Amino acid sequence: MAEIKEYLPLIIPLVIIQIILLAISLRHILTHKHYKRGSRGLWIAIVIIGMQIWGPVLYFLLGKEED
Repeated sequence: MAEIKEYLPLIIPLVIIQIILLAISLRHILTHKHYKRGSRGLWIAIVIIGMQIWGPVLYFLLGKEED
């Protein structure tokens, strides 16, 4: 248990960043109709399955169409 407490200062900010990125990317996917590549269903699946930061980052780099 002591080992986990050593890593908490690193883990907690990462989890918070993951949740924020997930929420922002899902909100953007659900409120916009056009994407550079793929469809809404594809990006929702990528963001949810690739939830460890990579899904949302991929969406913002490859899928989000400029407004």
